[in-house]
Amino acid sequence: MTHIIGIRHEDKYLMERRVAITPAHVAKLTKTGLEFVVEKSPKRIFSDNEFEVAGAETADNLRKAGVIFGVKEIPVHHFEEGKTYVFFSHVIKGQPYNMPMLKVMMNKGCSLIDYEKIENDEGKRLIFFGRYAGLAGAINSLWSLGQRLLAQGIENPFSGLRQAVKYNSLNEAREAIAAVGKEISLNGLPDQLWPFSVGVTGYGNVAGGAHEILNLLPSIEITPEQLLKLNKNNAAKNMLYKVIFREKDLSKPVDANMAFDLPHYYTHPEAYQSDFEQYIPKLGMLLNCMYWDKRYPRIVTKDFLEKLYAAGEPAIKVIGDISCDPDGSIECTHKGTEIEDPVFVYNPSTRQPEMGFNGPGLCVMAVDILPSELPREASQGFGDALFPYVKAIAEADFEQSFDNLKLPNPIKKAMILHKGKLTPSYEYISKYL
Repeated sequence: MTHIIGIRHEDKYLMERRVAITPAHVAKLTKTGLEFVVEKSPKRIFSDNEFEVAGAETADNLRKAGVIFGVKEIPVHHFEEGKTYVFFSHVIKGQPYNMPMLKVMMNKGCSLIDYEKIENDEGKRLIFFGRYAGLAGAINSLWSLGQRLLAQGIENPFSGLRQAVKYNSLNEAREAIAAVGKEISLNGLPDQLWPFSVGVTGYGNVAGGAHEILNLLPSIEITPEQLLKLNKNNAAKNMLYKVIFREKDLSKPVDANMAFDLPHYYTHPEAYQSDFEQYIPKLGMLLNCMYWDKRYPRIVTKDFLEKLYAAGEPAIKVIGDISCDPDGSIECTHKGTEIEDPVFVYNPSTRQPEMGFNGPGLCVMAVDILPSELPREASQGFGDALFPYVKAIAEADFEQSFDNLKLPNPIKKAMILHKGKLTPSYEYISKYL
């Protein structure tokens, strides 16, 4: 039996150029008996010709394919009766903007596998773009820092950096940042920046990518407690101070007599409040890389920023909201920005944003699809993780009952819909429909 896999053209964002399965992966999988039809795309980072050379057919549609792989959400008019789709659906929290899409998939008897829920037995995600979000987010944040300082009339070593998407490769971006690091080591930072500290919230794949970039600069890691004591008398001028913030640094129990307890924090977040505001005035830049949902305290509120800026221009220049939860942990991130227009300045007194680097307030970089700024490397890394499961997904008989459906356990756990019905683990989503 011939199993045909479809690879779709991404159309949610103009600058979305990633792909879940690259030509290199296609070339290997065709040797196992699989066939590929790739939707033609003028913007995808891998050209139609690269896929053809790898052994795939290119076409204007994916009608031949029974299983279709994408990256981002799919417009409702693209779904076909009874087919299986694999993509980031963003429905597991009952996101209202994607419930119409889920309804259409249900009405058409589609099956849905979501990358976000492909996990091992310990619940650790196996297939993700997070590292590349961290890499691109840190590059963009350092670029934003340089441009924001120039807008304020401050010459600085970061001013020659570019947005991640403007580099030809990740290696080229690394080389540019390493050169900035060398300049800082030799000549130090401007007086207006010294001492300069960078806070990183979280410690997962996204944060790991951010650290890869920050480590190209001369830096010392210090604790949050040490940050509070940092000043010109004890800080080097040719060094950045890097601070990792974990849950216990971000929140504290509402009950002052209670100690912070991580398992309790995750099961009863309502019993905790933010403890992060004490650190913000000591930071020059914040990279937000943590998971957040509305049950947890915000770490940067509009009320706090209004008070902070009312007292004068603070040290903090840029927030790189890599997690990009609109109106979320960084409350002034009012929306995810686009690659073509990635930065805004939030004015705490008017509570209004202005796109670009000018104006009073705080510069925020909040690109919603950061990995697409490094599309070739991100696609290759993602495809490497997905590769072991592709053949099993393509060869599965989705006409079988869900109980009898033969799939690798991580994939079956990630199946949200089977033939148009919510699977047992995801029946809770029905209340959002």
